Amino acid sequence: MAEASKPKSVGKKSKTSTRKRSSKSSADAVQLISYYSDMLLIRRFEERAGQMYGMGLIGGFCHLYIGQEAVVVGMQGAIDDRDAVVTSYRDHGHMLACGMDPKGVMAELTGRIGGYSKGKGGSMHMFSKEKKFYGGHGIVGAQVPIGTGLAFAAKYKGTDGVSLTYLGDGAVNQGQVHEAFNMAELWDLPVIYVIENNRYGMGTSVDRASAAKDLYRLGEPFGIPGEQVDGMDVLTVRKAADKAVKHCREGKGPYILEMMTYRYRGHSMSDPAKYRTKEEVAEMREQHDPITNLSKIIVDAGKKSEEELKEIDKKVRAIVSEAAEFAQESPEPAPSELYTDVLVEA
Repeated sequence: MAEASKPKSVGKKSKTSTRKRSSKSSADAVQLISYYSDMLLIRRFEERAGQMYGMGLIGGFCHLYIGQEAVVVGMQGAIDDRDAVVTSYRDHGHMLACGMDPKGVMAELTGRIGGYSKGKGGSMHMFSKEKKFYGGHGIVGAQVPIGTGLAFAAKYKGTDGVSLTYLGDGAVNQGQVHEAFNMAELWDLPVIYVIENNRYGMGTSVDRASAAKDLYRLGEPFGIPGEQVDGMDVLTVRKAADKAVKHCREGKGPYILEMMTYRYRGHSMSDPAKYRTKEEVAEMREQHDPITNLSKIIVDAGKKSEEELKEIDKKVRAIVSEAAEFAQESPEPAPSELYTDVLVEA
């Protein structure tokens, strides 16, 4: 498969700035190892989740994030505890990047009481108010108005927070997405719409499904600036994330980042992905894998040796194994849990 096209951008006139901070992203040894470890945790967790699904330990829908790890890790590095995150159903990586406990995430996947939603949400619907992760959402595009609302809340309360609102290339043509774009720009809301363009919406290539070829420009009619980013390079993602966060914190309104990424597995565990060639997937793995490429940067720069990186992998695998054991040992929720967390009286 051909390499992603050179990142592009489109701007708009600046509005009054209320706060300035540097958007420069320095990648020192600590940061590089942190990015590597975080991406590796997501990769190994998802591989284990796939295995457990095949064993019948995980039921229902399960959408793996393998291949896209650089997007969420790079974005997460640019925000802090003022900020909120919301995404769609390919969400395990986002949960882990937010700092949610792998044991609680895996327990939720297996439908156990030790999960973040007490075993009732499954793969697509778990939340952590503590980590300001406001869920994966199963309805295509439905999280975009929610993320826009989180940005409105941040502006209304004066928290200086930013909303990271993730969506896929298959969701960009939903009507509610464009309604949210309009409202966000109209009210100068601090929201970053992160389009994870992994080239396929379920089984259909984005080239066949979207008349718009540059998805980052979909906000242009509303005046929202956007940028296309190499989503397979965590350092490039981080740099773009810093720029977008700065834009939002300065009160300039929403921003769109189109992350050119790729999923190695099918749309979900039930998808054999026969709509693309093995050669295409192999080329992406061999030439653009975000973890492999970062490991080369780390070793070439003398930050860590290959043996030391193997030790990190060993520790990550132990964390994932512990999470899998916890999930299987945690009991199933009692029938009475059907009636809890249904209504909140405000």
